[in-house]
Amino acid sequence: MKPTIAIIGASTQRGKFGNKAVRGYAQQGWQVYPIHPRAESIEGHRAYPSVLDVPVAELDRVSLYLPPALGLQVIEEVAHKKCREVWLNPGAESKALIDRAHGLGLNVVLGCSIVDIGLSPHEFGD
Repeated sequence: MKPTIAIIGASTQRGKFGNKAVRGYAQQGWQVYPIHPRAESIEGHRAYPSVLDVPVAELDRVSLYLPPALGLQVIEEVAHKKCREVWLNPGAESKALIDRAHGLGLNVVLGCSIVDIGLSPHEFGD
């Protein structure tokens, strides 16, 4: 069974890290669930308006590609979706968001989730 990831802040724009993550995780064999409030699909994967809409009971990973203020708005939803770890990518983290995520009992990891799977975001052109 493939590992699962929800990418919150997935983008239809190929130059954005939220799009590169979709491509990178798919390339590495993960089941990718892009989260975008308006997109129907991203890079051939059905997109969902919220992590709560993802049709699996548990996710291995949630990766945030949102500014911290937006991350604070969605972190409650993440806490209601069972997941093993929540990655706050560079630029998505803030003390307030980290503190709130920990307060919700989430396993927070700070770092680039693309690099964690052995890829470089720079491998993916625009």
